[in-house]
Amino acid sequence: MPTRTSKSDDAPLSAHRRPAKAAAEVSAERAVENFELVGRTVTIGKPREELYRFWRDLTNLASFMENIESIRAIDATRSHWVVKAPAGQSVEWDSVIDEDRPNELIGWTTTSDSSVKHTGRVEFRDAPGGRGTQVTATILYDAPAGKLGAVIAKLFQREPKVQARRDLRRFKQLMETGEIATAEPPDAAPRA
Repeated sequence: MPTRTSKSDDAPLSAHRRPAKAAAEVSAERAVENFELVGRTVTIGKPREELYRFWRDLTNLASFMENIESIRAIDATRSHWVVKAPAGQSVEWDSVIDEDRPNELIGWTTTSDSSVKHTGRVEFRDAPGGRGTQVTATILYDAPAGKLGAVIAKLFQREPKVQARRDLRRFKQLMETGEIATAEPPDAAPRA
């Protein structure tokens, strides 16, 4: 799959090539006319089993997803999420893993009483030429407060299209190097 390299701070990522097909796969039985689609792919130089195992432990996601305040596992398939929102606010929802194919796919949907409605999946495929794993995240979401809410989220860089690109780049860095590069200087003892 050809990749697109956006701004210099982004890892090579691809937008999903067939959004209509992805939307149908993500949620065949759910009405998605008003939902926005986000699809991104990144190649990570690690085996898919390792990447799947790390992602499947949902508490790990807070280590690379910038906007996550906390994720609490309720049971093997349900979890409670607290996520930063624009203007210093936060939003919460419960999510259910409704599709799980070890080393291949994790699919989820928010519960009916969630304040932010979305459904999505993360797929893990061997990359061509033994270059690691292609990780594809596809999310369908209903922007809170409609189009105005989407504009506000974009201004505060909390919009899912922006976050998907950043979070996959951070996931790649964490899995390949064990750390996430930042522009902030590390905490260090003062020099004598």
